[in-house]
Amino acid sequence: MKKFAIIFLSFFLLCCSADNDEPIKQISVKFSFTHNWDGTSVDAGDFEEFNFENQKGNKISIERLRYLISRINLIKSNNDTIKFDGYKLVTLDTLENNLIHELPETISEGIYNLSFTFGFDDNDNISGAYPDLNTANWEVAAEKPGGYHFLQLEGKFKDSVGADNPYLYHTIKAYNSANDSLKDTSFKLNLGSISLKNNATVEIQMNIAEWFKNPHAWDLNERSVDLMMNFDAQLDMSDNGKNVFRLGGVTE
Repeated sequence: MKKFAIIFLSFFLLCCSADNDEPIKQISVKFSFTHNWDGTSVDAGDFEEFNFENQKGNKISIERLRYLISRINLIKSNNDTIKFDGYKLVTLDTLENNLIHELPETISEGIYNLSFTFGFDDNDNISGAYPDLNTANWEVAAEKPGGYHFLQLEGKFKDSVGADNPYLYHTIKAYNSANDSLKDTSFKLNLGSISLKNNATVEIQMNIAEWFKNPHAWDLNERSVDLMMNFDAQLDMSDNGKNVFRLGGVTE
């Protein structure tokens, strides 16, 4: 009996050792950026038509949507963080779609919290530093605040008398010409937990309606163009942007 117990214990330890020696799977991760208006899917086929109405009752069309995210982080349960210092210019318009971003390195399977920065923070927002963004006309032309755009959302709206007028909802670092001061309007978002076991595509959803809604209901009759040099408008747009993104599904 004693001999049998020793054999059983040896077999059990051998099995445990084999389990512990099993390599952790390395997987690739892509992010797919999708867009909606309060739950109704939006793609380039919906552009240039007055298909949307914001909280203030402005009927609007969309003709271009581009935005930049940077510094994607995947945070483990023990707070160890995998940091990716690159950036992605997401583009949705009738001429070009650029909606997929693949991480440059594989990661270990596991459960992670996903975070990223919308725009560039002050450390990254350096005028002329990114040739591909310069080619994409993403740089801010004005010396102050300089740096790069965070968002370009453009189209037309029906004004108070029903005429078509343009809107240029552009976000950048805020500049206050009254006292010659700058304020970083980028922001970091934590979208929540994702479980990754195999090569995966993670959906990140943008609700475009939120840019005009929460916490600042946006009336395009009052603020539609020349927003880049409007300090208060930039602060309000940054506030609204914090409610725009949600984590969608994971496809493996």
